[in-house]
Amino acid sequence: MENSAPAPDSSDAELLQAGYRYALALSHHHEEAEDLVQETWLNLCRRYGRVENRAILFSSIRNLHIDQCRRRKLVHFESMDHPDVPELADIPTDEPCMKGELAAMLGRLKPTEREVIFLHYYEGQTAEEISQLHGQSRGTVLSLIHRSIAKLRKLGEAAAETISRNQILFLLVLPMVWALSY
Repeated sequence: MENSAPAPDSSDAELLQAGYRYALALSHHHEEAEDLVQETWLNLCRRYGRVENRAILFSSIRNLHIDQCRRRKLVHFESMDHPDVPELADIPTDEPCMKGELAAMLGRLKPTEREVIFLHYYEGQTAEEISQLHGQSRGTVLSLIHRSIAKLRKLGEAAAETISRNQILFLLVLPMVWALSY
């Protein structure tokens, strides 16, 4: 007589975790990331019966995030004449991979730059996969990754006493190594 849904299997749990990490990289807010994943998961389950793969989940999360930003009118257009440093987003400090100087530097990147860094280094996606997700050419994605890393290096040089270039690369690659070891 129970009306409960079946418990998610391990692949669903892994998809949910990957979706949450991606949503957190987009929004930088725990609650918003949880809402994005939950709403996306429910929409996909209602429409297709289940979530088939990571690409569909990530595309849906990204589209929902963009829709919510448009509704809140959080899309900021930056002037090409005055390249100001964007305001720092609230960065969660209780996540193990989001502490310290690297988190502050990532917060200074544009959301699209943070997203490609996350997808490429944390999720291990290729430039081709990212280009399909964004609807951009592979070359555009590669140059965005290169410019984002260069911007991180420049920010790191400003704080040269605290973080070296090798430490930045180490901090970018270390979570990916941890994920592969589990």
